[in-house]
Amino acid sequence: MSSLNDRLARIKAGFLEQVPPEVGVTINEAVQGLRDSGIMNGVPTAGTVLPAFNLPDTEGQLVSSAGILAQGPMVLTVYRGVW
Repeated sequence: MSSLNDRLARIKAGFLEQVPPEVGVTINEAVQGLRDSGIMNGVPTAGTVLPAFNLPDTEGQLVSSAGILAQGPMVLTVYRGVW
């Protein structure tokens, strides 16, 4: 079984094969610029303990982290939304 990083690398490679080379260069430069800015220093990593929170689910209903964690482990995915 491949790791998530391996799978993501294959997805990225597949995407870069489908766009003009200059688009790939621009994307890579933008990503490197973000990394160089230090923004990643504040990003929570797997296992980071967050304070309790409530967020809307896909139907707009508030869901509590405490309620989910009472049922077992939780994965939080953040969708950036429309660019």
